[in-house]
Amino acid sequence: MHNFEELIETGTEFTLKALNDTFYKILQELQTSSHTPLVKGVQMIQLQKVIFATGMFSIFEAELQNFLDCENGFKEAKKALVEMGETDLADRFNDFYLAINVLKHGKGSSYNNLVDNPKPLPFRLKLPGEDFFNEGDISEVYTLVEVDDNFILNCADLIRRISEILKSYRS
Repeated sequence: MHNFEELIETGTEFTLKALNDTFYKILQELQTSSHTPLVKGVQMIQLQKVIFATGMFSIFEAELQNFLDCENGFKEAKKALVEMGETDLADRFNDFYLAINVLKHGKGSSYNNLVDNPKPLPFRLKLPGEDFFNEGDISEVYTLVEVDDNFILNCADLIRRISEILKSYRS
């Protein structure tokens, strides 16, 4: 059986390096040309980061369901974290869970929960009435959560930390 959290960490490093290397190559070309395919290229890279983050978190849910032998892996993991006194981690996990839901579904209850959250979030959320995270950034694609390298690395770190804690909880 593969070790999911190790594969996610290694895969995250590999994927971000490949995407960022390509991004910087395209940026170099954009210094002398503003051809539409180059602009679409940097947007495609940004969209790939959104897809990667959403995918890793979705697959993590399946891993949790298998490991915890349950139908709702996220719910059971949050419950176990709270039972173990890991409330800060459970809260952080919930913030990212909601963010991933917003990336998948757009505005709705998860988005509203994040907007109404009184504490600072560990990522940027586009608030009602905001059009851009960084106006003039040609790589920006429309999302309500800013998915940068830090967001992706935080997702991978959460997966690793939660997996380690749950394994110790089960043993």
